[in-house]
Amino acid sequence: MKPVKSYQDLEVWQLAVALVTRIYQFVRRFPSSERFGLVAQIQRAATSVPANIAEGWGRGTTKEFVQFLRFARGSLYELETHLVVANRLGFCDQKALNELLSETEKISRMIVALIRTLEKR
Repeated sequence: MKPVKSYQDLEVWQLAVALVTRIYQFVRRFPSSERFGLVAQIQRAATSVPANIAEGWGRGTTKEFVQFLRFARGSLYELETHLVVANRLGFCDQKALNELLSETEKISRMIVALIRTLEKR
């Protein structure tokens, strides 16, 4: 296992950044009328996940890192909610929704595991 020297070495951060990329591609198919509505909300929630992981790391204490990991998890739940709403409004199909929700669930599990590990220290 490679030593963690930076938040960028964390697999959870790497997956969260990949999710952001996927989300930006995903919302390109939404109606242009949603550009400043649901699209902006989805993008903001998605980018908040890796940003909170990075910010927490940068705070320099385990307690604050854990707090920001919880913020990241909250942003994941916000993202999931926006995606479900987008599906119900007909902006995406169930298959696309399920694929994205699978990714958010994986990242959420990883955040919880990291929090548990840090809290045991």
